Amino acid sequence: MTTDRNAMIATGEVWLVGAGPGDPDLLTRKAERLLNSCDVVFHDALVGPGVLDLIPAGVRLVHVGKRSGRHSKDQKTIDALIVEAALAGNRVVRLKGGDPAIFGRATEELEACRAAGVTVRICPGITAASAAAADLSLSLTLRGLARKLTFVTAHARAGEALDLDWQTLADPQATLAIYMGKAAAAEVSRQLMDHGLAGHTPVAIVENASLPTARVFTGRLDLLGIMATTAIGDGPALLLIGEAVGMAGTAHNETGKMDMLARP
Repeated sequence: MTTDRNAMIATGEVWLVGAGPGDPDLLTRKAERLLNSCDVVFHDALVGPGVLDLIPAGVRLVHVGKRSGRHSKDQKTIDALIVEAALAGNRVVRLKGGDPAIFGRATEELEACRAAGVTVRICPGITAASAAAADLSLSLTLRGLARKLTFVTAHARAGEALDLDWQTLADPQATLAIYMGKAAAAEVSRQLMDHGLAGHTPVAIVENASLPTARVFTGRLDLLGIMATTAIGDGPALLLIGEAVGMAGTAHNETGKMDMLARP
């Protein structure tokens, strides 16, 4: 394996790179340098055009995104494509929305590369929960009130029930960040209340976090299902639940990005 001294990536090497939540200005400097050093980029559907526009014209772009039942390629196929490109001597970037290590199917790709003898590394990115908190102008943790932050995915395979430890999640001193939770919002609301979390617990739904098209809705846990079905469009949305969410700032009211729904 040889390394171009002007490149960050060795030939035949793979980097799993976090593209962040969508705003190209939130891409890390290291991620941008990797994109400028690679030969091919395999990118998700959630990687926005603003980030893709930063990739040099000579780099080959391969869309391998998966969105809500509209899967273009299954995970094994994606793994095989990445390995094949690396074994052919390419400098490979696997570009993932958010942070590759948070609900990004990174393990499968890491294992596939290692099994083939391909060197693979990770460049972290800003995760959607951090971007959503920024859009709300709030801290996800709060001394004395929100001592724990829990990341959960509410995505389940078709036909399967959402299998989560609801008793543990219904912690009044925690903030829940629920990824891919739009479709499951009503069940999340019901299960958390059934396991003891108060119906007036503050919640927020952030759609297209960090982007100019971001929409933010705040309300109560007992209205979360209604909020998700009536207020949210087709963009990716993240649910935030907990007392810390009640501290959301009002700055976005002035820019029209925040709509207040049934604040407790």
